[in-house]
Amino acid sequence: MKVTSVESIATLPRKKWNQIAGQEVPFLQHEYLSALEESGSVSPSTGWHPRHLKIEREGEIIALMPLYLKEHSQGEYVFDQGWANAFHQNGLNYYPKWLTAIPFTPCQSTRVLIKDGSDHKMVYESILQFFQKENADNEAATWHCLFVDQNEQQHLESLGLLIRKDVQFKWFNRGYSSFEAYLQRLSARKRKNIKRERRRIKEQGIQLIRLSGIEVSDEQWQVFFDFYKMTYLKYRMNAYLNRSFFKLIAEQMAERLLLTFAIKEGRYVGAALSLIGSNTLYGRYWGCYEAFNNLHFEVCYYQGIEYCIENNLAQFDSGAQGEHKISRGFEPVITASAHWIKEPRFARAIEEFISAEKQHISAYQDRITQHLPFKQKD
Repeated sequence: MKVTSVESIATLPRKKWNQIAGQEVPFLQHEYLSALEESGSVSPSTGWHPRHLKIEREGEIIALMPLYLKEHSQGEYVFDQGWANAFHQNGLNYYPKWLTAIPFTPCQSTRVLIKDGSDHKMVYESILQFFQKENADNEAATWHCLFVDQNEQQHLESLGLLIRKDVQFKWFNRGYSSFEAYLQRLSARKRKNIKRERRRIKEQGIQLIRLSGIEVSDEQWQVFFDFYKMTYLKYRMNAYLNRSFFKLIAEQMAERLLLTFAIKEGRYVGAALSLIGSNTLYGRYWGCYEAFNNLHFEVCYYQGIEYCIENNLAQFDSGAQGEHKISRGFEPVITASAHWIKEPRFARAIEEFISAEKQHISAYQDRITQHLPFKQKD
């Protein structure tokens, strides 16, 4: 197999990429990754150097993988700054590092896109050999493959990569006919709390509308972007994504986008953007004009749950973190990332760290599962 690295996804055929990637995960579509690069949100100037892999056999592309050479650890949602500090304290460079991930998106799915019928084992072996050779020739000494699915985890673990675990919260659609039918599965107290939160939205005179990306006007996109920036400004941070990025995805993959707007007295007061997979709704970005009671829960959670029920989507992935999701029916799910460390001494130390961390993650999942709002018989 021949493994080649390219410096822009634009050099890889869009049709072939999307055929191999499939339709389930919108973030893996050529259009999405291309918009990140074309907008400059992902570029050398922001510390992301695209180095996507193309794997060929007898001249035919059989696998593809998003890959970046990173100068920092921002926008990843798997926190390895402690590892970087340990490297630096011992006179070694942690950056640049190899990263396989969807930029700024903690979405769990396959990362190595493999054509049906291809030898998966050989593909993964060829990719690891690529890093072993490249790391012998340059400064990058680690490869990190973030938020892999279970099948990919097994392949990477069999090659000796270290597997790190974490927890996310996801909502699962168990065949509910309506939002009210979903509430009937909850304990009386939790059901009452959610009804009160939703009623409070109406009492504040706030209306909600959901629009497909096809229906959203340029003015509404600007409204959303202004809210998106506000979320970062609250924490004195610069937004990862720029207006050009949202313009590009609106033009190139509008049918995969869902925007929810909150309106009060004819004025937009909040908005959220989700992406639609073939089986999953992915909640991503949100912002608001002012902190109305329960607005975040309504726009980011309840509207998404309703959309999944109405459109028969199996699950709602609302992004990283947020223990407040538990009482609203989002269940703790274990995620995994795979890590290859060139330096044996540090590989052993990181393996020990990960082993201890896994025990805490497992205990944490068990503990918070006990606080789910479902009736005891469930």
